[in-house]
Amino acid sequence: MKNNKTILFEKLLSKKPQDLKMIVGFDGFIDEIIHAVDKRIDSETFTRIETLDQLAKRIEKASGLSTNIELFPTQKKIGGNGPIMCNALGKYHAQLTYIGALGVPNIDAVFSEMSEYVKIYSVANAAHTDALEFDDGKLMLGKMATLNEVTYRQLIKTVGKENFISLLSETNLFATVNWSMLPHMTDIWRNILQDILPLTSSRIDKPIFFIDLADPEKRESKEIIEALDLLKQFSSHFNVVLGLNKKEAYDIGNILELFDSSSLEHMQVSLEDLTTALYEYLSIYGVVIHPVDRSCTMINNMYYEETGPYVKKPKLTTGAGDNFNAGFVLGLMLGLNPKEALLTGMGTSGYYVRNAKSPDYKELIRFLDDWGNDLV
Repeated sequence: MKNNKTILFEKLLSKKPQDLKMIVGFDGFIDEIIHAVDKRIDSETFTRIETLDQLAKRIEKASGLSTNIELFPTQKKIGGNGPIMCNALGKYHAQLTYIGALGVPNIDAVFSEMSEYVKIYSVANAAHTDALEFDDGKLMLGKMATLNEVTYRQLIKTVGKENFISLLSETNLFATVNWSMLPHMTDIWRNILQDILPLTSSRIDKPIFFIDLADPEKRESKEIIEALDLLKQFSSHFNVVLGLNKKEAYDIGNILELFDSSSLEHMQVSLEDLTTALYEYLSIYGVVIHPVDRSCTMINNMYYEETGPYVKKPKLTTGAGDNFNAGFVLGLMLGLNPKEALLTGMGTSGYYVRNAKSPDYKELIRFLDDWGNDLV
């Protein structure tokens, strides 16, 4: 008997993601994936600190004293919300442009694979993240001074104003992610609204403008509200979609005072109520939230929720949210309904955490078919 995943599998067989055009920006990180050593057995082997709670207790125990925690790098990879999302979208062989901090005057070698299938405009040097991974989460330690150079002026200098107008006039997706770590992102949005969008070609079929705030906890509430209030101004040119993980969603709900703070801090407000309240406050095309085990969205005043293919021992979690975002917007661009787009989002992230790489289009639809047949 067919279910929603196997039906989606059949539907995707006739779609052509290679015909899509996309622009993604504006950050860029070099990520080192790191395990924290618990006990070293010999020069080659060790047991790792498996949870953030264990790490916290180790650090707390050293308060007033000192301690040494060995960090073991396991992988150096493309990092940053934008490059990871772009890398995932690139697997579908779409026509992709990336604008961001990937190295100047030369693009850093870690992004060499990405440059093979993406047109890159690099405006600054990449930032760096030490990503300590645990079974119950991750600790991201960032060095981000280079991102101060990601400005509207530098963007226009690198891309060219006429070229940028042309790109935005033809694209199916414009994704600007990692707002929290790009201090000039709000200014970039404001300048695009004032100087670029009035000069773009008008279109009946609006492209998607996708935004991911990316854990804005360190930014001032006033800045967050200012940025969110700008989003609805893009609605005349785009279908604006805000993506959030579970923590971000409840934090933003608290900042906007959508429910009493105690209920939000203890996550006692349901996902449906929170998604609906965010959607109504922002007055945009869609809001999508992706907890670890499910995802939900509100589009056209309708709420949708799907549970995901949860895995207890993932191979890689850093970038899972960006892969979800890539799969979700792919679904929307291919004309899927919102519930199906949630499935392509979770299918993309589900494949990623199991295989430590993003799926290509064939791998994605095969994963969805296996998921529908209880094989994952």
